[in-house]
Amino acid sequence: MTTLAPDSVLCIATPVDMNASTVHTFREKVRAGLLLDHDQLDVDMSNTTFLDSSGLGALLSFHKLMTARGGKMRIINPRPAVVQIIELTRVHRIIEISHL
Repeated sequence: MTTLAPDSVLCIATPVDMNASTVHTFREKVRAGLLLDHDQLDVDMSNTTFLDSSGLGALLSFHKLMTARGGKMRIINPRPAVVQIIELTRVHRIIEISHL
């Protein structure tokens, strides 16, 4: 987990497999790191090779939270297999995807 205080950005990496057995830990990690003054959440998915509906649910949940706070969330550097799932489910229309 990396916090860049000057920009009020929390950048957090997802696990290799973002599924029902790992998503709880990911959610807890985000909740523990997310402060009230964070106005952006960057989710680094560069190491994630598998994403299921539980993982998508967590991403959408945090997007909703950030939007309600007047902030934003984006997915950073997802692998092609993960991008495919995100596009098939049309989540890319809701959450910004950035390749840095």
